[in-house]
Amino acid sequence: MLKVNHETLRWLVAIAAATAALLLTTPAPAATAAELTRDAQAALNRLYASNPKAKELGGKSVAVLVFPGIVKAGLGVSGQYGEGVLLRGGKAAGYYNTAGAAVGFQYGAQSYGYAMFFLSEKTLAYLDKTQGFEVGVGPSVVLADDAFAKSATTSTVQDNIYAFVFDNKGAMASVGLQGTKITRIKK
Repeated sequence: MLKVNHETLRWLVAIAAATAALLLTTPAPAATAAELTRDAQAALNRLYASNPKAKELGGKSVAVLVFPGIVKAGLGVSGQYGEGVLLRGGKAAGYYNTAGAAVGFQYGAQSYGYAMFFLSEKTLAYLDKTQGFEVGVGPSVVLADDAFAKSATTSTVQDNIYAFVFDNKGAMASVGLQGTKITRIKK
C-alpha cells in the first residue's frame, strides 16, 4: 500500500480540484466564426464606451485582437483559456486562442476579456511570426490600467502593444497577461 503524507495529499487534492474547476468552468468555444466575431465586436464597443483612452488607441491601431471571454480558475495551480478575433479595419482578419497556466498562490475563478492594440505593422507581424505569441517575450506589451488612462497622451504612446482588461467578474487574486500564449486557430 502506498503511503502519502498530508502535504502530498493536499497538493494532489489541489491539483485535482483545479483541473475539475477548469473542466467545469471553461466555456465551449464559440460555435462559429460569425458568433465569435460578433462577441468580440460587442466587447470592444463596451470597452470603448467605458474607456475613452482605449477608443483613442483603437483609432491609431493597425489592428485590435479582442478576447471577449476568458475563464481563469485555480486552486494552487491555475489555468486560463479563451478565444478571440483579430479585427483589422473593423473586420475579422484572423482567429486566435489564449491559454496559460501558473503554479503558486492561485485560488478562485474569474472571467474577463482583454483587447490588445497593435500600433504598428511591425508589432502585428510578430503575432504570427512564431507558432504562438507569448506575452512578455518579444514586443513590449503595456497593460493599460487607470493610471495609464489618465496620463497617456499622443506623445507618450509608443510603438508597442497596449492591452486593456475588461468585464472582470469573479474572485481571484489578480489578472495578469504575462506568460499567456496566443496562437492562431482556424474557424
